[in-house]
Amino acid sequence: MALTLAYEKRDAKVRPKTLRNSGKLPAVFYGRKQASTPIVISAREFEKVWKRAGESTVVNLQSGSEEVQALINDVDKHPVTGIPRHVDFYVFEKGQKLKIKIPIEFSGVSPAVKDLGAVLVKVVHNLEIEAAPKDLPQKIEVDISGLSAFGSVILAKDIALPQGVTLVISPDDVIASVYEPKEEVVEEAPPDLSTIEVAKKGKEPVEGEEAAVPGAEAGTPKKEEKKEAKK
Repeated sequence: MALTLAYEKRDAKVRPKTLRNSGKLPAVFYGRKQASTPIVISAREFEKVWKRAGESTVVNLQSGSEEVQALINDVDKHPVTGIPRHVDFYVFEKGQKLKIKIPIEFSGVSPAVKDLGAVLVKVVHNLEIEAAPKDLPQKIEVDISGLSAFGSVILAKDIALPQGVTLVISPDDVIASVYEPKEEVVEEAPPDLSTIEVAKKGKEPVEGEEAAVPGAEAGTPKKEEKKEAKK
């Protein structure tokens, strides 16, 4: 269902900041056969339409008797507040099919995850499709209840698409899968030999005493004593 949004032609002399401060939002619409046209829309009304339309619902841009059908192509948001600062609308031609990425909504419960403790991997979050503007869905539902064993996968060709919608990506692309979790092997670090104190052999010398010379017999005169004896 198409949504309607009123617009006015934008005066290039008015600064975007001034427009935003007055509750208006600078925007532009363009297309293959539509010249780029700067416009102004209500910021509040755009928020309502954007919430309902996303980027895959037709928006009727109206100004008096003039009307163009477009899709929300790009929204420039403030990096901190997330509030829209500028909007691009893409005007399509009648009969033209559009290639667009539609968000995937995963539903159901995987038996492999619930009963076997498998890990669920959502490989694709936006599905690229082709359809006429009137046939564009807002989301694509993917049921994961068929993932019942380790190694189970859901391919793009397994998804039930609405009438008039065709896949752009390869039918064999993996959308979601489950796999068996692997236990982490904790490897023990080898002991640091530099921290091990080597036990000392023999008696520790007492302060004031001379250390015993290995192999020397008790009572053996020292070298100095032998020299004295020769004299």
